[in-house]
Amino acid sequence: MNRRARTTLTAATAVALSAALAGPAVAAPPTGGHDATRQAVRAAVADGVPGVTVGVQQGHGVWAATAGVGNLKTGKPRSTRDHYRVASISKTFVATVVLQLEAEGKLSLDDTVEKWLPGVVRGNGHDGRKVTLRQLLNHTSGIFDYLADSGFQRTYMTADGFMKHRFDEAEPEELLAYALRNEPYFEPGASWEYSNTNYVLAARVIEKATGNDHGDEIKRRIIDPLHLTSTSVPGNRTTLPRPSSRAYSKLATTATGPTYDVTELNPRLAYGSGQMVSDSADLTRFYSALLSGRLLPPGQLRKMKNTVDAKDTYRYGLGLADRELSCGVHVWGHAGGITGANSMAVTTEDGRHSLAVNFNGDWSGSTGAIIEAEFCGK
Repeated sequence: MNRRARTTLTAATAVALSAALAGPAVAAPPTGGHDATRQAVRAAVADGVPGVTVGVQQGHGVWAATAGVGNLKTGKPRSTRDHYRVASISKTFVATVVLQLEAEGKLSLDDTVEKWLPGVVRGNGHDGRKVTLRQLLNHTSGIFDYLADSGFQRTYMTADGFMKHRFDEAEPEELLAYALRNEPYFEPGASWEYSNTNYVLAARVIEKATGNDHGDEIKRRIIDPLHLTSTSVPGNRTTLPRPSSRAYSKLATTATGPTYDVTELNPRLAYGSGQMVSDSADLTRFYSALLSGRLLPPGQLRKMKNTVDAKDTYRYGLGLADRELSCGVHVWGHAGGITGANSMAVTTEDGRHSLAVNFNGDWSGSTGAIIEAEFCGK
C-alpha cells in the first residue's frame, strides 16, 4: 500500500549487501529454464535490495531462489519459505470474495456503496450514493486515497511518526476519516486513480453482506479450500510467522538516510487494502487457481478481467491487473508495497505459469524486472 518513492541505495550499504552475492542464489535444486530470473534476482540485490525471495510454479513443477540477506545484523540469508507482508496483493483476495458473493446473489456490482454502508461516504464532495461496488474494485470511484492524506503520512510514514504509532490499532472508520477530509479525485466513473480507501470500503461491504469479519470470509472461501497454510489475515498481530526475514525501510523519500528495521507493525492499518501475510508458494497457488477458474464461476471471472485504462504499463480489472510484457506475454496479478516490503505475484491467463517475488526493503529494486526475466528471458 506504500507510495514511498524508490531510490538508489547508499554506497556503504550497497557494499555491505554485495557480500551476500558471493554464494549461490538458488535455494532449491535448479530445474533449468530460469537463468534470466536468477540473474534478475541477483541484480535486485546489487541495486540495493537487502534480500529477495522468489517462487515459480509452472505446470506441475516448482522452482525457488533467494539472494541477499534476511537480517542485516547477522547476515542470515533469505529463505524460499519466508512469510512476508503482501500488502496490496490482498486486494485480489478481497475482490474475489466480493465476486463470489455476487455469484451467490447476495450483492450486485451495480449496488451503491450507500446501499451497504449508509451515510459512510459523505463529505468534501464524496457521495456514496453515486459510487458502485464495481467502481470501488476497479478504482474508478474517485474516492481519495487515505495514504495520500498529509496527516496520515506524518503520523505513520515518517520516521518519527512510524516509531511512535507503528502499533496503533486504528479502526477502518479512522482510515476513512483521513480520506474524506480531502476532495475526491474526480466524479465516480470519470477516470482512474488507485485508492486504498476503495478496498477498506469493499472489506466493510463484505462484512455487511455476510455478518462476518472479511478476514474470516477470505479464510473460509479461499485460504482453507486452497490449503494456503502460510497465508493469513493477521488483524492486529504485529509479528510475522516463522520462517521470515526482517523488513527494512528508509522511512523517507530518499535512500540517503539510515535504514530502519520495521518488521513489527500493526497491519490492520491497511485493513482490506493490504494487511495480509503469505509466502511465494501460496501466492503462486492462489493466482493459478483464480485464473484457471477454481475460485469464481466463468461470468464473475470475466468481470474480474474486464479492465480499464490505468497506467502505461498495465490495465486494471477488479482487484486484478493485466500487464503486457516486452515479449507480448500477458500476466495477471497484483503488486504490493508496505513499509519494509515490496512484492508482486502474477500468472499467465491460463494459470499454468505463476511467479511471486518479495523484497524485504522498500526503497530500491524492480520486481517488474524479475517478472520480465521469468516470462520473457531465456
